[in-house]
Amino acid sequence: MGNPTGDQLLSNPESRHLAIALGDPAGIGAEVTLKALARPEAADLQPVLVGCRRWLESSYQSLRHRSPDPLRDPADLEVLDLPLPEPVQSGCSSPACGEASFGWLTAAASLVLRGDCRALVTAPIAKASWHEAGHPYPGQTERLAELSGAAEASMLFTALSPQGHWRLNTLLATTHIPLAAVAEHLSGALVQRKLDQLLDFCQRFTTRPRLAVAGLNPHAGEAGRLGLEEQRWLNGALLEWQLHHPEVELIGPLPPDTCWLSAGVAWNGGSGGADGYLALYHDQGLIPVKLLAFDAAVNTTLGLPFLRTSPDHGTGFDIAGQGLARPASMLAALTTARELG
Repeated sequence: MGNPTGDQLLSNPESRHLAIALGDPAGIGAEVTLKALARPEAADLQPVLVGCRRWLESSYQSLRHRSPDPLRDPADLEVLDLPLPEPVQSGCSSPACGEASFGWLTAAASLVLRGDCRALVTAPIAKASWHEAGHPYPGQTERLAELSGAAEASMLFTALSPQGHWRLNTLLATTHIPLAAVAEHLSGALVQRKLDQLLDFCQRFTTRPRLAVAGLNPHAGEAGRLGLEEQRWLNGALLEWQLHHPEVELIGPLPPDTCWLSAGVAWNGGSGGADGYLALYHDQGLIPVKLLAFDAAVNTTLGLPFLRTSPDHGTGFDIAGQGLARPASMLAALTTARELG
């Protein structure tokens, strides 16, 4: 569909609809979406599903006899129908699946950019299938940044604790890049920009947030004995940022292996958790998030001109089509989009 032009934007600024891009058609995107939309918590949502209606209805007919959870009948839902050119086998992605999920994401983003929908929720895609289809993006986040003209998009994972009194927020300074490339991508300026975004998000919930930053090296460098990045640029960047944000309690750089201990205590009903955590690379942040909140965490993209959320799991090719996929994270993505969009 291409990138909408400026005069197409905000054609319906009062829209309360959520656009849902259904992800890789060989995965569990349709299943978790229909299960989530069948839950009472989603009763007041106004979803617009973006995908192939024929495939969606076929998936529903197959899954409703296998799933222990109820599914929403797509016949009762609004669907932007972008048909698949060929049948899809569950669990077996292909370049055609990659092309379809790429097109569905693009079309769903266009709905939000035009103002026809208030926020975007995305089901998981297979990056390898995108690449095989000729779309070499690291992930959906980067494609959305391109479509919206955003200078820099960031991945933040948010989850409300089981007791409902504390929210885990973890922002990634770098995302889908090899571990060997992390150090060269990081800089003091980048960390400060990410802290700006993390602060802005956390101030939705508290005016004077407490932010924790993980170091890059074991023991946060151990005074230069286990790495020099902290001494060379990270410590100074944090001190400078703190001077410009006296209302924030900034902690760090902390040893990465203990940075999220306070989050574990708060998640289980205790106190002392930070309002936001900054991880310097993908797995540093995602390991504690998924250990604590795998079914509750929501991937929230910051830096876009609209809200985008997604579940924190992948395509689930190994269980696709079997009715086994759990909808909790997709439900959390939908309700977070409703609450924050």
